Order: sequence, then C-alpha cells, then structure tokens
Amino acid sequence: GVHDEKRLRELASVLEDYPNVAILADEIYERLVYTEGGKCPSFAAMPNMFHRTMTVNGFSKAYAMTGMRLGYMAAPARLAKAATTVQSQITSCAGSISQAAGVAALSNVSEEEMEANVRIMKGKRDYVVGELQKMEGVTLGSVPDGAFYVLPDVSSYYGGDDAELCLDLLKKKELALVPGESFGAPGTIRISYATSMEELGIAMKKLREFLEEC
Repeated sequence: GVHDEKRLRELASVLEDYPNVAILADEIYERLVYTEGGKCPSFAAMPNMFHRTMTVNGFSKAYAMTGMRLGYMAAPARLAKAATTVQSQITSCAGSISQAAGVAALSNVSEEEMEANVRIMKGKRDYVVGELQKMEGVTLGSVPDGAFYVLPDVSSYYGGDDAELCLDLLKKKELALVPGESFGAPGTIRISYATSMEELGIAMKKLREFLEEC
C-alpha cells in the first residue's frame, strides 16, 4: 500500500514522543503510485521530521535503471556525514557511466513520459490482478497502490508452504516466483509485473495451469 499524508502525519505524531529516534525513509517507488493524483508525500516534509529523516531514493525503479546501481540519500548534514563515514569503508562511489546516465534521466525524461509509464504499469497491475481473481483458491488482501508487485495468498495450496509451491512451479512450469515468506508474508507469492504484457500473459497462463493441476 501507499501511505497518504494523513497516515504519515499520524506516524510523525507518534515519533514526536521519541525525539532520539532517527527515521530512514525508503522512497524508491515514489514515482510509481497509482492513487488519484499519483503522489507519494515525503516523510521528511511532515511536521518536525526534516531534521531527523534520512530519505533514500534512486534510479532503479522509476527510471528502470536497475543495472546502473545509482542511488542517493538526502539528510541533515550531521546524519549525511555519519552515513558517508560508513559508506566510504564499503565502496568508493557510483561509476561515472551511471552518474552520466542519472543526469540524462533527470535532464531528458519528461514528466509526460514518466506519467505515461505509470499508466502503463497500472494497466499491467490491473491485468495481473484480474487474472489472479479468476484463479480458484487465490485471494488478494488488497490491490497494490504503488510499486510493481502483487502478493496473492495461495495458502490453500501446499498446506501454505509457499517455498515448496514456488520450487514445484519452477520445476514443472519453468516459472520463477518468489515465496512470500521472504517478505514476512508466509502463504503468499510475490509476482512482479515489471515486464511485457506478452510475458505476463504467459506467466498467468502457467500459474493458472499449475494450480489447476494441484
């Protein structure tokens, strides 16, 4: 799900009682939001949260630049300095090619193109959700409002053993999905719809056939 401003303000209100707690806000999917208006408020913009929030973002999701490994953090100077001390002992810096690609993405990709991409991703989400809703024994707790994953509940199969289900699915249908237990959601499977509609059609057909054979 996507937290709206009301929920973020509620979280900020709770954190007011814990002034020594720093906040790490991973906002990598901020441009892939399907709610009306398509906006994802930044936690650092909530009342009294700017001075204690580290916002993490990057180019992997919205700009489809996964292989470039280019990300960034925005934080108050004291927190950024501490993070730099740790980071400098782990890696040096992003490659020059990745940095140039990031500049090109920010300079040359228009808002219209970004918005068009969100509409395309929403269409893929709707397709996958629609196909899953037709499958017997598969349920969805909610339709995702952002990112590009769906975690349908398949606990009515394999006694809820999502890992075993995914292994058999890979062996029998050559379809690779990720067990939900890896994300704290046992009994579910994670499906990414960040691929072509053709590939999604094949994947949904294989999953439906596999479950029908169980």
